[in-house]
Amino acid sequence: MDNQWQGTGSGGPTGGSRVLITVFAAVLALGALFGYQGELPGLSQPGRSVVAAPVRPAPPLNASELTRGLSPVLVNITAAARPFGAAAAGSGIVLTGEGQVLTSHHVVKGAKTVRVSRVADGAVYTAEVLGYDTHADIALLSLTGAYGLATARIGSSAGLRVRDEVLAVGNAGGSGTATAVTGEISDLDSTIMALNQQDLSRQALTGMLEIEAAVSAGQSGGALTDHTGAVVGVIAAASGSRDPPPGGAADPPNGYAVPIDAAMRVVRQIRSGTPTESVHIGPTATLGVLISDARPRGARIDMAIYGLPAQTAGLVAGEIITSLDGRAVTSARLLRALIDTRKPAETVRLGVRASDGTERVVAVRLATGTPG
Repeated sequence: MDNQWQGTGSGGPTGGSRVLITVFAAVLALGALFGYQGELPGLSQPGRSVVAAPVRPAPPLNASELTRGLSPVLVNITAAARPFGAAAAGSGIVLTGEGQVLTSHHVVKGAKTVRVSRVADGAVYTAEVLGYDTHADIALLSLTGAYGLATARIGSSAGLRVRDEVLAVGNAGGSGTATAVTGEISDLDSTIMALNQQDLSRQALTGMLEIEAAVSAGQSGGALTDHTGAVVGVIAAASGSRDPPPGGAADPPNGYAVPIDAAMRVVRQIRSGTPTESVHIGPTATLGVLISDARPRGARIDMAIYGLPAQTAGLVAGEIITSLDGRAVTSARLLRALIDTRKPAETVRLGVRASDGTERVVAVRLATGTPG
């Protein structure tokens, strides 16, 4: 069974496209040769012209050799989630010998526990989520007790061009082995809208690399590499179908990856210890409520989960949260964002309006939640 994100959009192959996509986390995510011929300004000579050297194409990509070389720096991730103990399988890229691992946020989203195993030798570690960026779909993990691990060679996505050949490597289907597919880059700046079928959340992902390759379940969080084996992206999504529907033609499969330059900016932010509006650092906090947008504004409590902070503080279904520490709460999304900036054990003061219109302020001590 797969945990999939789906979304819609439209666009072209040259940039900023919106496409129908599916993000997988297995439940157990024309290239031109540019040359210039002519006179360089200020350097022209009568009867002569200066010709710029053409850009040479990269050598052919050796998929089997690259996959063998990447296996020691890849890990398989199993994230056990609430409330029913379902598990999501994905991939990760080892950044440091002490066990910092780069992966997709949606692989560990909502996880109660995260277990990581090395592709090369099967060594198993428990993992802590150091931080994440939901908007970039990037998370950074730390493996307990890890040392001396082989680390990935991080390249740059700045020099990538349409029609460059790349390799996508990850834990396809949750198999536990490094599975690779090759393809060409078809877009350097795609925008996709994702629907997570596990929790029905939607997320717009921008600036994505689009690859003409059959990326599959479990490869989310895995490595997108160039012909040298340098990591140039983090696999996040896929679209299309390998099998045609009855009476029709299948859409060609495509993969999507976060450019490594963008991913490493998130990593550096997490390492700095300074959160931002989109980057969360450290353990998450929770009120223990299911919420939706209230009319005309506010966050309606659909359920206060038994034993968690909101229920303990006396909040009940049907009440509307209108403020947090004096800041107006206009929507469920804003309330989630405000809680995401807090830490477990912090106390917040919630403005609450009951169904009969009466208002009160309630102090709530936040509990530890799961990765947003």
